[in-house]
Amino acid sequence: MPVATLLPFTTTPNRKSASPTSFRLTEKFILLLVFSAFITLCFGAIFFLPDSSKLLSGVFFHSSAVETNTRTNPESNSDSGSAANSNNDEKPGDHGRNLHMDFGDQSQNEEGRQDDDALFDIRKLVMMKHAWDSYRRYAWGSNELRPVSKQGHSSNLFGDIKGATIVDALDTLYIMEMFEEFDVATDWVEKNLDFNMNAEVSVFEVNIRFVGGLLSAYYLSGKEVFRRKAVELGEKLLPAFKTPTGIPWALLNLKSGIGRNWPWASGGSSILAEYGTLHLEFMHLSKLSGNPDFAQKVMNIRKVLNRLDKPQGLYPNYLNPNSGQWGQHHVSVGGLGDSFYEYLLKAWLMSDKTDEEGKKLYYDALQAIETNLMRKSSSGLTYIAEWKGGLLEHKMGHLTCFAGGMIALGADGAPTDKTGHQMELAAELARTCHESYARTALKLGPEAFRFDGGVEAIATRQNEKYFILRPEVIETYMYMWRFTHDPKYREWGWEAVQALEQHCKVEGGYSGLRDVYAASPSHDDVQQSFYLAETLKYLFLLFSDDDHLPFEHWVFNTEAHPLPILRRDKTDRPNEVE
Repeated sequence: MPVATLLPFTTTPNRKSASPTSFRLTEKFILLLVFSAFITLCFGAIFFLPDSSKLLSGVFFHSSAVETNTRTNPESNSDSGSAANSNNDEKPGDHGRNLHMDFGDQSQNEEGRQDDDALFDIRKLVMMKHAWDSYRRYAWGSNELRPVSKQGHSSNLFGDIKGATIVDALDTLYIMEMFEEFDVATDWVEKNLDFNMNAEVSVFEVNIRFVGGLLSAYYLSGKEVFRRKAVELGEKLLPAFKTPTGIPWALLNLKSGIGRNWPWASGGSSILAEYGTLHLEFMHLSKLSGNPDFAQKVMNIRKVLNRLDKPQGLYPNYLNPNSGQWGQHHVSVGGLGDSFYEYLLKAWLMSDKTDEEGKKLYYDALQAIETNLMRKSSSGLTYIAEWKGGLLEHKMGHLTCFAGGMIALGADGAPTDKTGHQMELAAELARTCHESYARTALKLGPEAFRFDGGVEAIATRQNEKYFILRPEVIETYMYMWRFTHDPKYREWGWEAVQALEQHCKVEGGYSGLRDVYAASPSHDDVQQSFYLAETLKYLFLLFSDDDHLPFEHWVFNTEAHPLPILRRDKTDRPNEVE
């Protein structure tokens, strides 16, 4: 719809006034006031109309990404549609077209669609652009940004690998159609991303951020550099699996191939959330490289786990890679355990629902979690506690708040009589996590919150009161919105946006907070790479239409990097990614 048709008055160029003195100056002034008031009313109504929440994405996102097609892959051939029939001729950039697909009746999205496009044309991204531009200005090439001191920052998780924010943000830039920024990032990856170094890295962190980010960028854009770099890095991670059981080490020297575990992890154990969060990326690495070793390594992890007894059906967080036995019996759906359960479900979904083993493992684990860890507070808040040697610790971490979205995502695949129940659980967990935000002074959630000593959904220990721009609560809002279209999830997301803008935004980017209960913010001076990869991406999707990165075609890794579902042909052989 032309912009002019949105205005209360239109001007016809060939029409002239009946007389040059038709309106006196006073009358012109009054008409101008009426015209201005009408314009103000129209734009103000955007925030109060029943469907206006979906328009809010235009405030934060760079262009009309929700409704327009992504640009075509410059490296693709014109007949790239044949890629679905040939492993050797794959053109992954074509998968970007599945960012915007119609499935069945989309009438709910048609009303106001053209109006939205016009509004998107005049409303620009604020949050992502500020985060990215600040990183580029003050910390380009570093892993992360210190937005207060305006300099680069790096943790020991990445060893000497550089550019974590660049790789983590690639797909977010592409999805938001920030193509100039994407091209600059691509150029840096091609010229500067190097894995040939004598340094120790976290296998888990490098996999979900770097491998996942490169794979997603490849599938969205089709640029060969991303596939090449992803496979190169994946090959450098394979020596981590050289243990007596095949359970990988947590830390690996990329040059020597020597691995070890965190010294604090229960007598040198591997961690469930780390060795259990490789499956999605490694299955894609096998497909893209033709090397079956990647898939075989992660499938072997399941074999080891299947041989072990699970206490009350639960998976302890620690497993010794030498003996193949559990370490201390600590169970958590938050830190140390979280994404293991997520990847069981998503392995089934990514396999086009053919991985029946992954499906069974997920739903069995979920039942054990509900029976042994889920509890309800005296005021009716559902939470997931932690289990230590048979005793419950009534604490729920911010990381655990992803579980509402996970349970909603898997509810449709549950037995028919449990689908509704699982959606109820997901909604209850979303409400609890929202309460953890609402009960703070800064309206952002603490790292962990407790349900004991007369408190509910509140952090009671100083070392649990910080907020590091984590995405898990927004992630659950996004999934719950997609599956229910209950407007409260967008309202809650909008509350988080306002808090982020008010308390975390600084001149040099966005910073985490040391205490969300303090009257005024104290910044920790770190803009995490996952803020651009996850938090801002999930906010974008929360305020986008459902046909943007539809779940029928994409599965998100635990760093919010979308990976396409692996379709199978009629002979049940792995086929092209749709």
